[in-house]
Amino acid sequence: MNVLVVGAGQAGLALSAELGRRGVEHLVLERGRVGESWRGRWDSFCLVTPNWTVQLPDGHYDGDDPDGFLLRDEIVAFLERYAARIGAPVREGLAVEAVERGDDGGFVVTTDAGPIHARRLAVASGAYQAPHRPHGETLPASLHQLDVAAYRNPAAVPEGGVLIIGSGQSGGQLAEELHATGHDVVLACGRAPWVPRRLGGRDVVWWANEVGFLDQPVEALPHPSARLVANLQNSGRGGGHDLNYRTLRAQGIQLVGRFLGADDGRVHFADDLAASVAFGDAQYHEFMGAVRRHTAAHGMEMPPLEDPPPFDPATPASLPHDRFASVIWAGGYRPAYRSWLPWPDAFDADGFPIHRDGQSTVVPGLHFVGVHFLRKRKSSLLIGVGEDAAIVAGDIAAA
Repeated sequence: MNVLVVGAGQAGLALSAELGRRGVEHLVLERGRVGESWRGRWDSFCLVTPNWTVQLPDGHYDGDDPDGFLLRDEIVAFLERYAARIGAPVREGLAVEAVERGDDGGFVVTTDAGPIHARRLAVASGAYQAPHRPHGETLPASLHQLDVAAYRNPAAVPEGGVLIIGSGQSGGQLAEELHATGHDVVLACGRAPWVPRRLGGRDVVWWANEVGFLDQPVEALPHPSARLVANLQNSGRGGGHDLNYRTLRAQGIQLVGRFLGADDGRVHFADDLAASVAFGDAQYHEFMGAVRRHTAAHGMEMPPLEDPPPFDPATPASLPHDRFASVIWAGGYRPAYRSWLPWPDAFDADGFPIHRDGQSTVVPGLHFVGVHFLRKRKSSLLIGVGEDAAIVAGDIAAA
């Protein structure tokens, strides 16, 4: 095979479309089915970005609700239709077991159906792969523990209190859902930026696209590890609504500081809720500053803004184990390329590929697409992955 693409989500399919457009022979391997990572989301999952942001090569959203938010099964159905429309050569149910260099300088990819030889290898296996569970070993074995990827619906969570560790988009949405169904929810919070769902009658993602927020490269961040900070807190449920620490507390969800571990029958939390709220508020003001500058430069009317209301950061330093029947880990995922690719020096300290425009600068012939901040903030999103796929496909075709 000329090019082997690993993963048939939006990144792998977008790359397939661009490779096909250039007449490059390729094969897409998928361990499950097309859109497998989306299939594993919880039952009520929906996009946090509006439907109009679905902008894959030759596959933009074409439904009648561009400002709505696709549900999980609708996302999967869209990707299935997209794969069929572009004629993506996908082999489903084929898991990659090992990768090594071939004698000819290419790659030998061992699958559960045998080896495949390829001149070039393109990894599109998702932005994050490994769940992050800091201090998880300190929790008692009696607690039912699961990662966000294993959560399905409130009925599948044992009766009793729920501790959610991690307060980004997923953690906040699960806290809302579980609280609404009668669970006693405690949310262990970390640093997470927030913005209102709408500004001046437009979705905040429209503004993020307009002011260049989505086009920011990793160099715009204070340091590369900032790639691991949570995405903007928001929700697409019920047509979209605000989601932040103030809205969560107003619903009756108890907020605590960062999870520190457990011992002697108690679960401990850092005294940093005030700092986490302050971080989110600072990000809010920074974003609004970008909106203010953009509207002034383009003669647009500035949307009305309000300063965030005061926030009382008082919170307990610990809570008893017996308040909780289950723990949901929502502290994000980390890259896990080193777990299956045999070139540890091809990745940085945080596990991200060392590359230039998606092409490894350490391993010749190795490419990446769909990585968070591969080239820009939007690189792993439905609105941005196609842009990167075109560049990666162009480099492959020119090689």
